[in-house]
Amino acid sequence: MRPLRAFLGLSLFITSACVHGGNVSATSTDLSERSRALAQRLIIADGHIDVPYRLGASLVPDGSLTEDISQRTPKGDFDYPRAVEGGLDVAFMSIYISADLQTQPGESKIRADRLIDLVEGLARSSPEKFALAYSPDDAERNTREGKLSFALGIENGSALEDSLENVAHFQRRGVRYITLTHSKDNALGDSSYNEGKRTWNGLSPLGRRVVAEMNRVGIMVDIAHVSDDVVRQVLELSQVPVIASHSSCRHFTPGFERNLSDELIQAVAAKGGVVMINFGSGFLTKESRAAEAEIRGVIQAFKERNPSVTPAAVDAFAESYLREHPLPRARVEDVADHIDHVVKRVGIDHVGLGSDFDGVGPTLPVGLEDVSKYPNLFRVLLERGYSEADLEKLASGNVFRVWRQVEAHAARK
Repeated sequence: MRPLRAFLGLSLFITSACVHGGNVSATSTDLSERSRALAQRLIIADGHIDVPYRLGASLVPDGSLTEDISQRTPKGDFDYPRAVEGGLDVAFMSIYISADLQTQPGESKIRADRLIDLVEGLARSSPEKFALAYSPDDAERNTREGKLSFALGIENGSALEDSLENVAHFQRRGVRYITLTHSKDNALGDSSYNEGKRTWNGLSPLGRRVVAEMNRVGIMVDIAHVSDDVVRQVLELSQVPVIASHSSCRHFTPGFERNLSDELIQAVAAKGGVVMINFGSGFLTKESRAAEAEIRGVIQAFKERNPSVTPAAVDAFAESYLREHPLPRARVEDVADHIDHVVKRVGIDHVGLGSDFDGVGPTLPVGLEDVSKYPNLFRVLLERGYSEADLEKLASGNVFRVWRQVEAHAARK
């Protein structure tokens, strides 16, 4: 799990929630049983889980891990027993590269390779439970064999270190999507979080070449975190559909560019792509965004009063403040509202799941606290009239379709 200061510094995660959504219906027991059965039968692919960062941050000096996610863990949102309980089959493991590393030449690629090594090590250490998936076919085979698949997605194109050749390097290492930016503009393009003058007004010249190279080698382009102009330019340039691996709908969070506007949701769908809904409360409601801004202000004031304060002390202050001023969280119904919004505008073929488990800290919705809880979301969607075929597309069918299209395009090159 990323340190609390990281959440605050990126203006992402300290949130509250509105509590709209219907009451549990009289048939909820039957629907709950049906949703649990569906979660076990359907392949569930989650587009963004931050386990590598969580475990990489907990490495001890000899390189070993302090947590064994093949067993139930007291911390975090993901481990094997809870994943099995929730029906998760394919976890896109986020190879998260902090924007802070962008000022240290070479470090972003080094970090990416080390985190990929970590994921590969997890699979080797528990081969009866975990396996790498480099294609949808791999993922489906692993599922038939009773194994949970790890797919790889790099979060922040700074891992490419301004080198087009590194796109093919990471494809060979198994990476199957790259999020072009993160919290700051980089050599590829502009971030949605940049509050000042945009560096490139969209993609950089290198970023344009990277999009073409990703198409060529078979890596999905991920438009989470990028500016609106980058999204538009990617959609113009890419010869295949794209994904937003962990983004929600700006309709519910006006002014929050990190989420997608209705215009861009429609443009992604017109290209054949998929919007994968983020579960963090701050992505779900405008009330959560306002509460996040308030807590950031409190933390900033603390830092200004204590100019030499350490990051650990900032974390301790924030955690103490939140214990005394707990923030309400979103609900599973709010996630369903975002799914509904995409479906009403562009249809069931263009929505998926991108939880951001282990990346959004203590802000996960009530009812979606960890990877054991996917059936709760299925239950709400069944209550709202979604069919089993709809849930299959949402759970994995849509992202597998895009993944296969990207593979097929690369195979023709």
